[in-house]
Amino acid sequence: MDEPEALGRLAGSPVARLATVGPDGHPHVVPCVFAMAGRTIYWAVDQKPKRSNELKRLANIRANPNVELVADHYEGDWSRLWWVRATGTARIVEGQDERARALQLLAQKYGQYREQPPEGAVVAIDVSRVSSWEGTGRSA
Repeated sequence: MDEPEALGRLAGSPVARLATVGPDGHPHVVPCVFAMAGRTIYWAVDQKPKRSNELKRLANIRANPNVELVADHYEGDWSRLWWVRATGTARIVEGQDERARALQLLAQKYGQYREQPPEGAVVAIDVSRVSSWEGTGRSA
């Protein structure tokens, strides 16, 4: 698949896996919901039950902003399998305008966020590279 198609599939995915790296060099992978604007991916710390709002993934991003986000599709017909990986640099959104835009994008994609907007940190991933694969053997 070409890059525009890969970005479209990524944007349309309901969930992806976010990989960060801790100061100890160990990877940390968690599922996350997200929204996209062009080549920027946004996710937010929401009210789902957690031990703390100061999540390991946030500490990892502060220590090392290099991240990857992977979305995939699986079904029994393996010719229909695909995955998209976005590599980029993550940053905690500081500006109120960008935060508001990110929360609006998330609310458009997820009804839960319309009912209960995230109150925690908002993170942006500025995508530098997109790679993909699909069961037909085409990759980007």
